[in-house]
Amino acid sequence: MDTNTTERPIDFSKITACGECCADCKKKADGLCEGCIESDGHCREWAQSKGCPIHKCARRHEVQFCGLCDDFPCTWLTEKVTWNPNVVKDLARLAEIYHQQHSKG
Repeated sequence: MDTNTTERPIDFSKITACGECCADCKKKADGLCEGCIESDGHCREWAQSKGCPIHKCARRHEVQFCGLCDDFPCTWLTEKVTWNPNVVKDLARLAEIYHQQHSKG
């Protein structure tokens, strides 16, 4: 995750519940995934489980991504996001940037 906001602000409309950005995702570019945001968490990768559990949880908590959740960080998140060993640190930083960008007006 690129968190350098001095170059350009982050477009949070493209940030998924787990803190990923679909904009530059190879799976999406190759047509292997529709994207969590566009498919409301029902991309092919999660088809067997009837949707991304992280996306579902963020929607239940009414947040765009986990770092904004009142229950963050939760053990459940680190059990589900196995592809990013730094998920808590990355989401905390992403939340900081989100609040900085949104406090500027």
